[in-house]
Amino acid sequence: MSKGSFTALTVATDDLDGPFESMSTAGADVVQEPIDQDDGVRDCAFRDPAGNLLRINQR
Repeated sequence: MSKGSFTALTVATDDLDGPFESMSTAGADVVQEPIDQDDGVRDCAFRDPAGNLLRINQR
């Protein structure tokens, strides 16, 4: 698989702020800081070193 060709991975959690703080403090590439979406989902997004998108959702 070529670098960045895996489009996205989404994971769900009961606590978005904890993982966001841990990953951003560790130097992760933040794409989107935590935000409350219109559909009731709170989410954020990062890029991994290969350029893939990781999205974390909280409901």
